[in-house]
Amino acid sequence: MQMALRGSGTPRALLNPPREPGYYARVHGVSYLIKAFLKRTECNCQIVNLGAGMDTLFWRLKGMPPVTGSVVGYNEAALPDSHSLDSSRYSIVGADLRFSSDLEEKLKKHNLDVHLPTLLVAECVLVYMTPQQSANLLKWAASTFPVAMFINYEQVNMTDRFGQIMIENLQRRQCNLAGVEVCRSLDSQSRKEKLKTSCGSLVWYMDSKGRSSGGTMDKPLERIEALEFLDEKELFEQLMQHYCICWASKDSSNLGLANIDF
Repeated sequence: MQMALRGSGTPRALLNPPREPGYYARVHGVSYLIKAFLKRTECNCQIVNLGAGMDTLFWRLKGMPPVTGSVVGYNEAALPDSHSLDSSRYSIVGADLRFSSDLEEKLKKHNLDVHLPTLLVAECVLVYMTPQQSANLLKWAASTFPVAMFINYEQVNMTDRFGQIMIENLQRRQCNLAGVEVCRSLDSQSRKEKLKTSCGSLVWYMDSKGRSSGGTMDKPLERIEALEFLDEKELFEQLMQHYCICWASKDSSNLGLANIDF
């Protein structure tokens, strides 16, 4: 059916972009930063995955050869509020991210240790909160953990036609992006300044083809492209231009978190 649509003159903007390579670039980029954090902390750390949903990060980390040991704790804020699942190393906590005091209280009930180096991950989460709510969450993270890194993956360049189509498609599904106003561009995105003010250091990762400037992802993406032929490369590049990864850190223990880069 898709092939028939492509042959019938359907406008390119209405076609579905090739998502699998985009997912790969997202997972590879975030995983690269996570592994760098684990190496810097020698796995003496904890991970808080905000709005984790169906994420499988804990299980992927569990199956990896450890750098020097095991991650002390892993918490996901994913279930509906008031629900939780718990084990000695892995917890799924139901919490409303708009209320950081409530979030902290629930995480502490599941062995959160604010004195441990902490990695916080948010993938397409902050954009669903108002700018003030997400700013409050970032301020909470920066004031709570002496040693921490925050990784944020979300939309950007949302004012052009491609971005507007993305917003309209989500609105038709009754899914509104409450924080989309801070995702206008890399230069104007106020979340950039919020992270910088809260945590002290910030680096952006962005490339139209999903590759880092240092070439970190070149070979893996070449392998993926060999497995799945991209006949809509221009559309794929447009998609990649509308997502970015940024990360910030504070490092009172001088672990070198500010030196993490692609």
